[in-house]
Amino acid sequence: MITPLRLYLSESLLVQNLKYQVLSVELTKSDRLIEPQDIKNLELPSGIDTTGGVVISGRAPMWLYSYLTHALHPTSWIACYDPRLGAVVSATNSGQVCIGQVIPVSPPNGRQNHGLAQEKRNVETGLCPALMVVGPPDSGKSVLSHALFQALLSDHPDIYLQRAHWDGEGNYVLELSSQTTDEEIEGFKLRNKGALTERFFPYHAQAILQLRRQKSLVIVDVGGMVQPEKLPILEACTHYLIISSKPEAVGAWHEFCRDRGNLIPVAVIHSSLAEVQEVHRSEPYLEISSGTWIRGRVQKVPEILLKQVKTIFTSNQ
Repeated sequence: MITPLRLYLSESLLVQNLKYQVLSVELTKSDRLIEPQDIKNLELPSGIDTTGGVVISGRAPMWLYSYLTHALHPTSWIACYDPRLGAVVSATNSGQVCIGQVIPVSPPNGRQNHGLAQEKRNVETGLCPALMVVGPPDSGKSVLSHALFQALLSDHPDIYLQRAHWDGEGNYVLELSSQTTDEEIEGFKLRNKGALTERFFPYHAQAILQLRRQKSLVIVDVGGMVQPEKLPILEACTHYLIISSKPEAVGAWHEFCRDRGNLIPVAVIHSSLAEVQEVHRSEPYLEISSGTWIRGRVQKVPEILLKQVKTIFTSNQ
């Protein structure tokens, strides 16, 4: 039987005179999913030094982080690693650190410490590619971004999906049960909806650059409007993919991303409410008609699209 998750503990490390260890979470199933019952008998690794701090790192649901924070209570302090910020202190029994303090730890690499393969980074620049997913509203950007992320994740666990918009539609919406009604979903989105501020896009641009220093690919969902406020995002990204239900809107996105932002086009998807897949061209970028990009109705990301995206961050494609 496959263990759905593993915990790895690093050796003692030191930053700013703070002693700490990294507790890395690895989700081992190909879909990177775990169930609540999987933590019922979960035990911490041996060798935890309670006189220092512990930084929890890895892609995992909030309830697993909550459980680990509780289980690590005897340690001096506990922080959660956010690749966009650093290690954020969330609990402490020590006067050495305070709640909310961000500790600039190096990117945890617990998998590598245990002999497991890690994605290759861009050794020339130190930054991985960042792919903007753009297009007009109601074309399927959020659904495509999530489907693409999930399809790549099993073979490429070191990728990241950054939602750089404020409409409240995150991964949690797309992963809700099929029994969830449209009214309930709209309620979730409304409660989490934000607003555009002067700080919004510069903040996400910095987050993307920080992610590019650590990941093999960053997928960026930026919402459905061509806006000058998004220029910081353009500067932080390298490539773009257009998905549009309106053929007449494609040109404006090319002008914004390619001509103004100097980004490299990867694909144009003419989205459809019908189940269709038709290749129009493959050079200088992929152009296809594809559908349906609706929550709960996406069957599979077209293989030709996956292959095209992989070419920007893998050397063997």
